[in-house]
Amino acid sequence: MIEIPGWRHIYSGKVRDLYEPADSEPGASTTVMVVASDRISAYDFALSPAIPDKGAVLTQLSLWWFEQLAQPDPENPDEEHIPNHVVSLDVPEQVRGRAMIVRRLQMYPVECIARGYLTGSGLAEYREHGTVTGIPLPQGLTDGSRLEEAIFTPSAKAEVGEHDENITFEEMASRIGQIPAERLRRMTLQIYRRAERAAREAGIILADTKVEFGVDVVTGLITLGDEVLTPDSSRFWDAADYEPGRAQASFDKQFVRDWLTSTDWDRTSQPPELPQEIVAKTRARYVEAFERLTGREFTCG
Repeated sequence: MIEIPGWRHIYSGKVRDLYEPADSEPGASTTVMVVASDRISAYDFALSPAIPDKGAVLTQLSLWWFEQLAQPDPENPDEEHIPNHVVSLDVPEQVRGRAMIVRRLQMYPVECIARGYLTGSGLAEYREHGTVTGIPLPQGLTDGSRLEEAIFTPSAKAEVGEHDENITFEEMASRIGQIPAERLRRMTLQIYRRAERAAREAGIILADTKVEFGVDVVTGLITLGDEVLTPDSSRFWDAADYEPGRAQASFDKQFVRDWLTSTDWDRTSQPPELPQEIVAKTRARYVEAFERLTGREFTCG
């Protein structure tokens, strides 16, 4: 967390810090500033050192996706418009490129996850029960199998440092209401289908993604917030290297996880410091994801 003149720090997550205007009453402003740091975590531990420019990559990639999703889908012109929380990029110079001014939202206490491929925690449940968050899947699937149709698999938000809990759609509906739950499921799958198509055109597979929604405190509209379709919130795989039946190479902190598992770290104490080689490879992977998805050269500012 950094001190920013004119802004009051109100919250820090694993990666992002939230600020509100210092001249407003606490909690009264209708906008906040979101600053993405270079912090990186794995296995629910904050790691050191940070990954240079990671926060800028996450912010700029999110902004690109917000821009894409705000435009009508030429292949599905009748799909509903999904508002997002971005208001302005007029932020202080010291956080330019990694911050945005957004609408204050009353966030739903759930993670909205769409899966088009079987892997991760979904694979673990499937191997034990043949389901993912209670949704039955065909027999014979393996790590990386593509699903016939993307599925919605929510989770309950946990406190910072704790694991999110996979829940069924019915459990989600009992927590936030049936009508909002159905709306969030529809919007999440709509976002996934469109983004999966765009990523595929760039030679990248969008295996799954997590999005978050809240209610705009001014308009009352359900609004897409937080980050969207970044390597921190999604599994992106290189289509040229894709092979079901094994773990796929990801555009994320894979180098960090692989290195940690190669050490004798016990996953209960503070993790060892990351070697510079791992830091550099991780940064390069994030930048590559940005450039391949957007078709733009990454710049820090």
